[in-house]
Amino acid sequence: MKNFSRYGISIPQILLPENIDTATWSVVACDQYTQDRDYWKKVEQTVSGKNSTLNIILPEVYLNDDDKPQRIEQIKKTMREYIEGNVFKEEQEFIYVERTTAYGRKRHGLVACIDLDTYEWKPFSKALIRATEATILERIPPRMEIRRGAPIESPHIMLLVNDPDHSLVEGTGEAVIKAGTAPCYEGPLMQNSGSIKGYPVKDEKALEIFEKALSKIAEKNTDKDGNVFMFAVGDGNHSLATAKAIWDEVKLNNGGKKLDDGTVTVPAGFENHNARFALIEIVNIFDTGLTFEPIHRVLFNIKPLDIINAIKDNLNGTVSEVSSKENLIDTVKNSSADFGFVFTENGSQKCVLVKTEIKELAVARLQPVIDNFLKSVNASKDQIDYIHGTEEVFRLGAKENTVAVLLPPVAKDSFFATINSRGPLPKKSFSMGEADEKRFYLECRKLF
Repeated sequence: MKNFSRYGISIPQILLPENIDTATWSVVACDQYTQDRDYWKKVEQTVSGKNSTLNIILPEVYLNDDDKPQRIEQIKKTMREYIEGNVFKEEQEFIYVERTTAYGRKRHGLVACIDLDTYEWKPFSKALIRATEATILERIPPRMEIRRGAPIESPHIMLLVNDPDHSLVEGTGEAVIKAGTAPCYEGPLMQNSGSIKGYPVKDEKALEIFEKALSKIAEKNTDKDGNVFMFAVGDGNHSLATAKAIWDEVKLNNGGKKLDDGTVTVPAGFENHNARFALIEIVNIFDTGLTFEPIHRVLFNIKPLDIINAIKDNLNGTVSEVSSKENLIDTVKNSSADFGFVFTENGSQKCVLVKTEIKELAVARLQPVIDNFLKSVNASKDQIDYIHGTEEVFRLGAKENTVAVLLPPVAKDSFFATINSRGPLPKKSFSMGEADEKRFYLECRKLF
C-alpha cells in the first residue's frame, strides 16, 4: 500500500453501510440551516426508523438547547450500535466522489485521511494544511464534547487544493472510471439536493497518478524557505480545529509534552492512533462545479461617504458615481479589486464605485479597513452584517441610514497566494455554493 505521509495524506479505513440508501443515510453538514428548525424536522421525518448519519451528528440548530448533553450521549450510543450491529463494511481505500447539485453543477472530490500534525489553524502558519478563515476559539469547546470519545467520525470538511491542471482529484477519478471500477454507492440526496456517486480508489495506476499529482502540486506550492502549502480548508474549519484539539488532548493525557511553540509531542505507541487523523474530502479550487460566492457587507447607522472615503484613502482607490444598478453589478462582477456601494440619499438610491489596484483577494484588504473604521466611530457589533446575493445588497441599500457593500468575485488564482502571504482571511470572506451544495455526511471511519 502506497505511503503519502509526506503530503499529510493517508488511505483511510472507510466504513460504509451495506446496500447504502443515499437518500436517507446522507444528511447535509451540521452547520447548515442553523436558523431553520423546520428543515431539520423534515430530515428527522425522512429518516425515521432507518439508519442515518442524522443519528450520529448534532445539527448546530440544537447546539444551545437544554437537552444537548442527552443528545450527545445518544449520538455516541448510536455510533456503538452501528459498529456492533454490523451496519458497516470496512475497506482501506480512498473514495472518488462525483456530486451533482440541484443547480446542475458537478463537483469532484476525493475522500482521504489527513494527519492532524500537518494542519494548523493559527495565523501565518507554514503547515502543509492551513485555515482559510479566522478561527473563533469559543466555537471549539462545544464541538470537542461531541468528538471526545466518539466511536466513529463522518466528515463535512472540504480541503481545497491548488491544481489548475486538474491532475489530482479529476485525474485520479478519470483513471478509476477508465479502469472499469464499479461505484460503491450511488443515488439521490434528500430534499432535492441533487445526487452523489462514489468509487473506491484501489487501482494501482490511479494511485500512481494521485502520487505524481501530489508531488507536482507540492513542488509548485513550495516557497523560497522550503515551506509547502498543500491544502487550504474550504469548509469545516472549526470541525478540523476541533479534531486537532482532541488529538492534542489525547497526546497530553498519555505522556505527550507541550513545546514552546504550542505543539504537543506524540507519545510512544500513539504514532498511528485513530485520533491523529481526520476524514476529509479534497476538492480542486479550480473545479468547474465549485462556485465561490463573495459574502457582501451591510453597515447600519453609518454615513455612507465617511466609509466610502475611508476605503478609498486606505486602498488608494478612486471614487465615481455609477448611472445604474446594472452598471454597478457588471463592473464589480467583472473585476477582482473594485467595490460597489449602495445607499439612499434624499429619497433616491445611489450607486458608487471604488476602483482599486490591489492584487490580493479583495476581502482580505477591505475588511481590516471596515473594522478600523467601525472602531474609530465606536460602532457596536450589530452595525455590520454579512449578506449573500446581489439582490439583497440593493434591497438593504434602499433603506435609510444603511450602506451596502458589493464585493467582487473571489479570484481563485490568487486564493492560495493571499493566504500564504497574509494568513487566514477575515471571517465571512466567501461561501462555497448554496447551503444544499455543502458536503453531505456519507463515509465514516472508526475513531475511539
